Amino acid sequence: MSLRDDARRIAHGAIAAADPREAVRRALRVEGGALVIGASGDEERVALDGVDHILVIGAGKAAVGMARGAHDVLGDRIAGGTVTTRDGYGGEVAGMYVWEAAHPVPDTRGLAGAADALACARAAGARDLVLCLLSGGASALWPAPVRGVSLTDLRALTDALLRAGATIREVNTVRKHLSRIGGGWLARAAYPARVVTLVVSDVVGSPLDVIASGPTVPDPTTFADALGVLGAHELSAPPAALRHLQAGAAGEAAETPKPGDAAFERVSAHVVAATADALRGASAEAERLGYRAEILADDMEGEAREVARAIAREAIDRRRALVAGDAPLALLLGGETTVTVRGRGLGGRNQELALALAVELEGRGGIVAAALGTDGTDGPTTAAGAIVDGETISRGTEAGLDARDHLARNDSHPYLRATADLLVTGPTGTNVCDVVVILLEGGES
Repeated sequence: MSLRDDARRIAHGAIAAADPREAVRRALRVEGGALVIGASGDEERVALDGVDHILVIGAGKAAVGMARGAHDVLGDRIAGGTVTTRDGYGGEVAGMYVWEAAHPVPDTRGLAGAADALACARAAGARDLVLCLLSGGASALWPAPVRGVSLTDLRALTDALLRAGATIREVNTVRKHLSRIGGGWLARAAYPARVVTLVVSDVVGSPLDVIASGPTVPDPTTFADALGVLGAHELSAPPAALRHLQAGAAGEAAETPKPGDAAFERVSAHVVAATADALRGASAEAERLGYRAEILADDMEGEAREVARAIAREAIDRRRALVAGDAPLALLLGGETTVTVRGRGLGGRNQELALALAVELEGRGGIVAAALGTDGTDGPTTAAGAIVDGETISRGTEAGLDARDHLARNDSHPYLRATADLLVTGPTGTNVCDVVVILLEGGES
């Protein structure tokens, strides 16, 4: 097999290791009349004889797999439920209604899914258990704008934040303060029911208040913080959204529920899958293929092009150190970069990172790099990312393309399509950040 083929296999190993159905199955079990939640040493037990109904609500790209995992364990104990996922990520789940909606730009189907989730939560009583299943993409898939703010307003502001290179924490700080479901409001709607949240994390460090905009956990951020994000990126919000944020900062609109709020008295949360799981899967597959595998980081962040330069320097240095007889080396990283959009091209953060890597690796043999989103999509494209090597730039030149020009225009997708470097997986049903795979073999460049 070639380095490129191996990179593809290792990428798929990362995705398989973050399977949401299996993650939920590992996190739940019925034992001795109790539902046991969580990993050994951090277990929570819920006595089932004290539960009248188990209701399942959820959102995100992994929502269907997670719901199926819950049904595998609980079966007919589940009284009903509703989950919302991205178009193409759906499927039937026994006893539950599945909404498919648009992502990353929310639509009216997402509004309906969020309304259904809120209605289900409000219907829960004190002797009911609400099992909330959250994964990446939920913030967009559950748009529930506050009164006076339209879906169009929410779309425009989210798009502006993403194009400005705002981090997911910054984006969700703003979204939570324009939402009726994020920032702890879903927990408030479900109170006094018992709420157990299972999370497939797509955020570096797995902060529960950021993932899916933290609908069932206390929100440490404020309206003032949200306005600060807009100021830091020199953005103007749609008038209705800005008025609401300013009213909140002035104490004229209700803040998101904070630590100590009664809504969280019977709420718990457990991360069941994260970037580290995908990296362990990638490492295992690399070793199966004969590589020495090293996980360099699971907290990769920063501007995609700058991250690419740092990774390229590490790859070049590490390859120089390989000597005859050494096993090939797999360097693995996970996290989530950002892109400050200055052009009007088509691409995503992983394709931009991959093309920037290709520029740095031009003409060098023995190095292959893959960058992919574990959800199977990268930006508004059908590609998960790309696999590049030292010949990517020469292939582009032969096609009459200038890589640096494409990067300047944030137009990585057409370039990588022309060089046959796109990595297309289709919808994966999971979402645990991004993974970068660097494969090195010895020999002269």
